[in-house]
Amino acid sequence: MRNTAKITTAVLAAGVLTFGLTACGSEDSSASASSDTSGPLVVAASPVPHAEILTFVKDNLAKEAGLDLEVKEFTDYVTPNTATEDGSVGANYFQNQPYLDDFNKKNGTHVVPVVTVHLEPLGLYSNKVKSADALKSGATIAVPNDSVNEARALKLLDANGIITLKDGVGNDATPADITKNPKNLKFKELEAAQTPRSLDDVDAAVINGNYAIEADLKPSKDALVLESATDNPYGNFLAVKEGNEDDPRVKKLAKLLTSPEVKKFIEDKYAGSVIASF
Repeated sequence: MRNTAKITTAVLAAGVLTFGLTACGSEDSSASASSDTSGPLVVAASPVPHAEILTFVKDNLAKEAGLDLEVKEFTDYVTPNTATEDGSVGANYFQNQPYLDDFNKKNGTHVVPVVTVHLEPLGLYSNKVKSADALKSGATIAVPNDSVNEARALKLLDANGIITLKDGVGNDATPADITKNPKNLKFKELEAAQTPRSLDDVDAAVINGNYAIEADLKPSKDALVLESATDNPYGNFLAVKEGNEDDPRVKKLAKLLTSPEVKKFIEDKYAGSVIASF
C-alpha cells in the first residue's frame, strides 16, 4: 500500500499564502528544522511519475540503505519549492533547471538541484486530429501559462515546423516571439495541470509529461509531436534548500534514485514515456 500524503488543492492554496506570511518571521525555526537530520526525510513530489518513483524507492530500497523516507504529493508547481524553502519538507522532486532558475529569481528562494533522475518529454496532444499536419487554419492550441513551460511548448512547436520563433529566443519565449505562423494558430494559456482537461475545448494542447501520464495519455504513443531526449535541458531532479546538499539522508536518496533498480523501474513502468537520465 502506498504510504503517501495527498495534499488537496485547498490546502495547497493555504500553504502558499502561509508561506508569504511566515517566511520572513520563521527563518530561525526553519534553519533549526533543516539542520535536524535525525528524522525522516520528507520529499515533496508531483504524483506521477515522481511520487511513484519515490514510493518504489521507499518500498524496495530505502530500508536496506538506512533511509527513513516520507513522500508528500503536491499537484501544483509552486508549493513544493516554497515548502522546501521554509523547511516544511526536506527536499522536492518535480522540476527542471530552467523552471527552478526562473522560480528562484522571481520568488527569492534558494532551492538547488542535487541529482538529475529522469526526463518527461513534453508533447502536443489532440482529441480532434490525428497529426500535427491536420490542424486547421485558426486552430487553438493550449499551452502552459508559466513562463518556462510556455517557452518550452513554443520551442517544441518550432522544432517540428509548426511555427517559427525568432532567432536566439530562450526560456522567456512567448507567442509575441513567433515570426511565422502559417496556420494562424491561436494560443490559450492555462495552468500546466489544466492542459489535459482542455483537450475537448481546444484543437490541441501542449502537455507536460507528468500531467499527460496522469490523464492516461501515453506520450510515446499518443503525442502528435514529442520532445527529443537528446541534449535535453529539462531533466527532472531531486532538489533541496541551499546548504542542505550534504544532509546524509539526501545523499542516500540521491544514490538510490540513480541506482540500476530505479532505472529498470522507470523503463518497465513507463515504456519510454519517462526516460532515465543517468
